[in-house]
Amino acid sequence: MTKYKKIPESELILNPGGSIYHLNLKPEQLGSTVILVGDPQRVEIVSNHFDKVEFKSCNREICTHTGTLNNKRLTVLSTGMGTDNIDIVLNELDALVNVDLNKRVKKDEHTTLNIIRLGTSGALQPDVPLNSFIVSEYGLGLDSVVLYYEKKEEIIEKELTEAFYKFSSWPEDLSKPYIIKGSEKLAEKLGKGFLKGITATSPGFYGPQGRVVRLELAYPNIINSLHNFKYKDKRILNFEMETSALYGLGKMLGHNTLTICVAIANRYRREYNNDYKIAVKKLIETVLERLTT
Repeated sequence: MTKYKKIPESELILNPGGSIYHLNLKPEQLGSTVILVGDPQRVEIVSNHFDKVEFKSCNREICTHTGTLNNKRLTVLSTGMGTDNIDIVLNELDALVNVDLNKRVKKDEHTTLNIIRLGTSGALQPDVPLNSFIVSEYGLGLDSVVLYYEKKEEIIEKELTEAFYKFSSWPEDLSKPYIIKGSEKLAEKLGKGFLKGITATSPGFYGPQGRVVRLELAYPNIINSLHNFKYKDKRILNFEMETSALYGLGKMLGHNTLTICVAIANRYRREYNNDYKIAVKKLIETVLERLTT
C-alpha cells in the first residue's frame, strides 16, 4: 500500500489520452531542462535552433516543442501572460515528473527540473539601456499567487521583503509584497556579463504597472517606490509579469528557476524599442549556447 494519499481526479485533471490537462503533455514528452516563453510564436523561434524536434503540442496559449541540441534534451513551452498562468504551468510541470499519473500519488524519488524563463520587460532605472539582458536575482511579487501556499514562509527573503515593505509604505488593501531568490547555479551558468538585480512582478500591465490610459491610478507612487528602493547593493531593475510566481512555486516544489529578460522599454526615460525582436533572438541564441555547451 502506498504511503501517499491518492490525488482525486478533480484536483489533478488528465485528458482522455492520459496527458495532463492544460499542458497536454505526458511525462515522456518533457525534457529535464525547460525554457519558458510568454508568446506561443516564440516557441518555434527557440526550437528552430534545435538539432532535432521530436514532439510538438499546442493547447490554448500553451505550445510545447521538445527536442535536442548538442545532445541535450530540451523543452520550450509558452505560458501566456501572468502569474496565474505560471501557477498552472509550474504545478503541471512538477506533476509530470513527481507524480505517478496512473496511480495518482506522489513519487518516492523527487526529480528536479531546470526552468528558465526568457522574456521581455520594462527597465525601471535610467542607467539600464534598451536591449539590455537582465538576470532576475530576485523576484519581487506584487501579485498574490505564492501567498496561497503553506510553504511560503520557508522561501520568502524576509529581511529584503520587510525592507521594501517599509520603504514603500505599501497600501494595506493590496496583497503584501514578497521577494524570492532565483537559482544561483543557473544565474552563474547563464548570466555572465548580464545585468543582475531585483525584478518586480506585477499582476497586470496597465494600472498595476503605473500606466495611465483612461483610468487614473489609486496608487500612483508605486512606480517611484520601485525606482527608488535600494537595499545594500540591490536595486529593482525591471518590471514584468511572471517571475515571482516562477521563483516561489519553483522553490517550494524543488526546482531550479531563473528569469532573463530583454529590456524592451525604459519606464523612467519613457523609451520603447519597436525592433526588440532582434534583441530577443540574440538572448535566445546566447542562452541556448550556454545551456548546451
